[in-house]
Amino acid sequence: MARTARSKIGLTSRAIGYTAPEELTLRIRKAVITAAAPGQRSLPLQTLVDRDGREKTVLGIVIEQAIAAHIEEICVVVCPGDEPLYREAAGSHSGAVRLVAQTQPLGYAHALWCAREFVAGDPFLHMVGDHIYVSSGKPSTEHIVELAQSEGCSVSGVQPTREHLLPYYGTVGGRPVTGRPGLYRVETVVEKPSPTEAEQRLVVPGLRAGSYLCFFGIHALTPTVMDLLHQALNAAAGPVSVSAILGDLARREQYLAAEDNGRRYNLGTRYGLLTSQLALALSGHDRDQVLSQLVELLADRELAAPRS
Repeated sequence: MARTARSKIGLTSRAIGYTAPEELTLRIRKAVITAAAPGQRSLPLQTLVDRDGREKTVLGIVIEQAIAAHIEEICVVVCPGDEPLYREAAGSHSGAVRLVAQTQPLGYAHALWCAREFVAGDPFLHMVGDHIYVSSGKPSTEHIVELAQSEGCSVSGVQPTREHLLPYYGTVGGRPVTGRPGLYRVETVVEKPSPTEAEQRLVVPGLRAGSYLCFFGIHALTPTVMDLLHQALNAAAGPVSVSAILGDLARREQYLAAEDNGRRYNLGTRYGLLTSQLALALSGHDRDQVLSQLVELLADRELAAPRS
């Protein structure tokens, strides 16, 4: 188990100063979905029409996106008292879901740490309960999990993002992996950086000026993350940032970021539910019907507008 981890990108962990993960090849079969934030807790309970034309809760959609990555066990971290609502929202998937309450509102990092007994020393997929992902090909979750398993290390999904959106996302700095377009070795992670800080610390060679690699909201993580969370939460006098933990991870062992061609939709933003529903509808079975209704709506609006 103490072997040097050699990944397909051609460098050993020991050669570049990292500690090798315990497993040479990761097998990710668990997922942790956080949904305990006060402003987030109701969003996974909302109902949308999925791409297959069926009504589902947001939680149900997120669970199915995890299952697409061959996840077998799922933990959802919720507010105390929300368990019955989430059990119902999980629907037919409730048998594969464990609900864990975050007993104190101590932030995102603490919510993730609440799943430590479920994780039990295994690698895991991490998603947030107020985002959905729409991909035209392979599901984003499957892409990230497969990459983590093949490389034997943690991998986070990222997308090039313009600097005016930096206040909304954790952002990584690092170096492109030679011969692997869209894959980066993470060196620095900053939570919601200012444009000035990003320019100083997070410029990645090969990206257009003013663009940075921001988290996509899907992470395949080694058990080291739980160890780092434990240490940080015990030592901290205030809130702990997940981005800071991932920055520590990058210094501890090999950690990669991978661009994903899917689109993320944050239900917590203004019109987030509407935008998410449109994204699902326009990439699903009812696309033509929805487009026709949108054209009709716009035409009615144009006809109703006062004439000068």
